[in-house]
Amino acid sequence: MLFFVEVIMPLSLAKTFTYSVSEAEYHFIKKGMRLAVPFGKNKIYTALVIDTHQNRPSLYEAKEIHQILDEKPIVNEKQIAHWQWIATYYMCAIGDVYRAAMPSAFLLESESLIMQKPDVFVDEATLTDEEYLVYQALQLQSSLKIQEISAILNKKTVFPVIQKMIDKNIIILEEEIQESYKPKLVRYIRLHSKYEGNEGLSQLLEFLKNAAKQKEIVLAYFQLSAVEKKPIAVKKLVETANTSTAIVKALIEKEVFEEYYIQVDRVQFKGKASEDAIVLSEAQQNAFDTIQTSFETKEVSLLHGVTSSGKTEIYIKLIEHYLETGKQVLYLLPEIALSTQLVSRLRTYFGDKVAVFNSKYNNNERVEVWNQVLHQAAKAQIVIGSRSSLFLPFQDLGLLVIDEEHEQTFKQMDPAPRYHARDAAIVLAHFYKAKVLLGSATPSIETYFNAQNEKYGLATITERFGKVMMPEIELVDIKDKYFRKQMSGHFSDVLIERITTAISLGEQVILFQNRRGYSPLLECMTCGHVPQCQQCDVSLTYHKHKNQLRCHYCGYSIAKPVSCHNCSSIDLTTKGFGTEQIQQELIHLFPSAKIGRMDQDTTRGKFGFEKIIDSFKNQEIDILVGTQMLAKGLDFENVSLVGIMNADNMLFHPDFRAFERSFQMMTQVAGRAGRAAKQGRVVIQTYNPNHNTIQQVTRNDYIGMYKEQLYDRKIYYYPPYFRIIKLTLKQRDYNKLNEGAKWLHSVLTQNLAIPILGPEEPAINRIRNEFIRTILIKIPQESSINGTKKTIQKILNSFDSVPQYKAIKVTVNVDFY
Repeated sequence: MLFFVEVIMPLSLAKTFTYSVSEAEYHFIKKGMRLAVPFGKNKIYTALVIDTHQNRPSLYEAKEIHQILDEKPIVNEKQIAHWQWIATYYMCAIGDVYRAAMPSAFLLESESLIMQKPDVFVDEATLTDEEYLVYQALQLQSSLKIQEISAILNKKTVFPVIQKMIDKNIIILEEEIQESYKPKLVRYIRLHSKYEGNEGLSQLLEFLKNAAKQKEIVLAYFQLSAVEKKPIAVKKLVETANTSTAIVKALIEKEVFEEYYIQVDRVQFKGKASEDAIVLSEAQQNAFDTIQTSFETKEVSLLHGVTSSGKTEIYIKLIEHYLETGKQVLYLLPEIALSTQLVSRLRTYFGDKVAVFNSKYNNNERVEVWNQVLHQAAKAQIVIGSRSSLFLPFQDLGLLVIDEEHEQTFKQMDPAPRYHARDAAIVLAHFYKAKVLLGSATPSIETYFNAQNEKYGLATITERFGKVMMPEIELVDIKDKYFRKQMSGHFSDVLIERITTAISLGEQVILFQNRRGYSPLLECMTCGHVPQCQQCDVSLTYHKHKNQLRCHYCGYSIAKPVSCHNCSSIDLTTKGFGTEQIQQELIHLFPSAKIGRMDQDTTRGKFGFEKIIDSFKNQEIDILVGTQMLAKGLDFENVSLVGIMNADNMLFHPDFRAFERSFQMMTQVAGRAGRAAKQGRVVIQTYNPNHNTIQQVTRNDYIGMYKEQLYDRKIYYYPPYFRIIKLTLKQRDYNKLNEGAKWLHSVLTQNLAIPILGPEEPAINRIRNEFIRTILIKIPQESSINGTKKTIQKILNSFDSVPQYKAIKVTVNVDFY
């Protein structure tokens, strides 16, 4: 009898592959185990078993597997079913989903480069003979290929040896970048053991009778330990006794005190102690009860609460309820920056049950969290993460909380799978029979539409927590201010005055400009030439700090020219402004203020977000300038003023969501102001103060914006009335691309009786030397989306089989947002 396994390959391939196994292997192998399998002429990949059967493949001779890599499944059947749904719904290869879902340490390939982990002590006695040979080889050269390890060990199947060395934290894959970030250690002291007991104090006072200052510190220590009943930090003791650390050091040397260190989170939630239960306000309790009731009949509920209404407390209450039943909870966030504050906040209540998973984690950390969720559900009962945490191997998922559900960062744009984490999470919950809570102050129009149509439950909070007033919003017409010469750089006199007042009162300021860099254009005043990227159809952005022009699409950069490349004139000027320029102007306007910047350039490292948020929270920064990263759910008590530098550059994007996104962005940024007792203030600088969307932000009129946008969407065939599939065609040959795009459009039009737009030349029509065309397919709600997708897929397969169009790359983006 013959025995076979069906596997997924970590390659962009839509089909599964069949391999032959022995009878013993057939009975040992389970769905969700990994195998090392040969593929192509001489490559080996890590495949995932999705089925075992006895059906010989008819089109090819099944190869034998190389090796079984796992003793138990590391992926469960619900995950595999969810991956298959993602592949079908988002029209991508199952191999793409597998590759995106798994930590790359689980996906060893014959091309992988192996390196020794730096600064790690290796106990050679614990290594097996084979591991020792690999370890010795890495002492002689910096990295090894899988083939080289095969030659060293004189065997084909080396994946298990490598996997064990990764597990032992000895080696890493070459693509990892290590970053040194020291954990924050707080210095504590305790009384030396020889002075413990009833007579300790009298002995000490006798010992220190001639050292008055040291005696004062000892008395302060005893007073603190009587009141605090917890470890005493050196900093706290020095402040209480009003003395210096030198005296504490002297007492340590005299063996009166002993010092020790405790690692702490850099950002800590200063609130109720962990043993205190959260007490909800009346508005919060009403919302909580509404959600609980809606979960009896509906799988999904929306919590629509204004900024600072205390949505997190409701999430925590709900999480408590599900933890009591032994269920796991997934808490999805749109931005890694948010997890910094939230993790510390949730750990206050749930201790070490909270695990974190995001794209800034290295391979070993990802594997560690994966294994915790798989094997030690109690250690990772609550998982906080960005969209990739959807793929973790949950055992018994009970609740999914999706915070800031409107955020566009929940949509994966490149590479495939181009899934939307919010929608995929709702389907994942269905597999586990779990509940989903969506939360936002500015819900996406689709979500609110579903809530209005009673597909989702809806709970609303219209007041801020603790009756804190909504911020006062002030519009500044900068067209008029420029005319009256009341602008200093990009700052109106009103904004400068407000910043001056806030800083003089010891309050903090956030300034929002949704463009990074110094200036988006460098223009020659003589001939009007603007330096362009050689590979993309965009102008280069000037970054003053590095004195270079950069392309934000492909990374191409050149040194800032001293003369025009076209006419050699030296009269060059910058146009427009980004966060870097705002920071420079602030340094001149407020020389004594401490100014920070938070954008993609300043948060590149693994702990980039933490460092900036930590400094701002600890009031080491007075004014924080940033891009949209600032708009998402961050909570700073001391921020009294928020300034939006130019509201217009968000409004006029060629995108059907431009007004919705502008409203969400401005409302969210404005919500960072005045979150404590004092009413905050928001200054919005704009050339169009009477624009409908800006007026809606001023009135905090979400319903007005929703109704206006819904009216437009119905007329112009956009979501939520129509689903959109976007086809993007790319090719270096301009004429071939045009010809192929027209052919594809005409075949789609002939086969589908629905609106099809294109082929269109997008605003940026060339990236990395590839020309681009787009086709939009609009599917009405009443049409069968699955039937339409099958037709589109058949047409794409036909397109791929036409010889002259084979070189054209087509990407499919379902539910294009």
